[in-house]
Amino acid sequence: MSTRGRRFWVVTAATVLTLAITASLGRWQLDRAAQKEALQAKVDQRSGLPALNEQSLLASSDLQAEIHRSVRLRGQWLPEASVFLDNRQMNGRTGFFLVTPLRLSGSDQAVLVQRGWTPRDFTDRSRIPVVDTPAGEVVIDGRLAPPPAKLYELGEPTPGPIRQNIDVATMAEASGLRLLDASVMQTGDTEDGLLREWPRVNAGVQKHYGYAVQWFALFALAALLYLWFQILSPRRKPKSHGPAA
Repeated sequence: MSTRGRRFWVVTAATVLTLAITASLGRWQLDRAAQKEALQAKVDQRSGLPALNEQSLLASSDLQAEIHRSVRLRGQWLPEASVFLDNRQMNGRTGFFLVTPLRLSGSDQAVLVQRGWTPRDFTDRSRIPVVDTPAGEVVIDGRLAPPPAKLYELGEPTPGPIRQNIDVATMAEASGLRLLDASVMQTGDTEDGLLREWPRVNAGVQKHYGYAVQWFALFALAALLYLWFQILSPRRKPKSHGPAA
């Protein structure tokens, strides 16, 4: 086989492999988009359900199935167990998320409430912000959420009111509280000075469609380049008939 013939089959094999990979990755991204669409539909459906109260929340046999539902809870704040989660952002600003357990009325169980965002004092990083926490029974509105998200943390977690992360089981053991394995992202009034502009829950469907378009575009580009350089272009070149007699 000539050098040109070997080069043709090498390029053909490489192109077929490229087409197979890009097509497969494009279809995978479409599958991921379909999964995320189903997840987003479930989130939207739960968000539209009637708000849970403390009795229905405690009676639930599967809290994870209630995540993203609205809640209206009656209970009492436990400010002595409050934690300021460090390095949290809201509207592009870095500060604290204040998390305070709420003991639910008529029960000895409590739920962690992500009450909102507050700025930190960068001149004294150990200073704890003063946030008004009403005594007695309160009623709060919010959305049921997983426990507070964790950030990367160097070394062992340190106790104290300012922390990088919260582990529900560890916090329950240290405080003696019976904590639910979920949290509430509080909404509503901001008389306590906390910012509660929580981002809307978004499964990120459009991201996967964007990736799929990129992979299919690479598929089309590889196919067009192969067609031009391996099929069409050689046929356009004039054939040499050798020197004139």
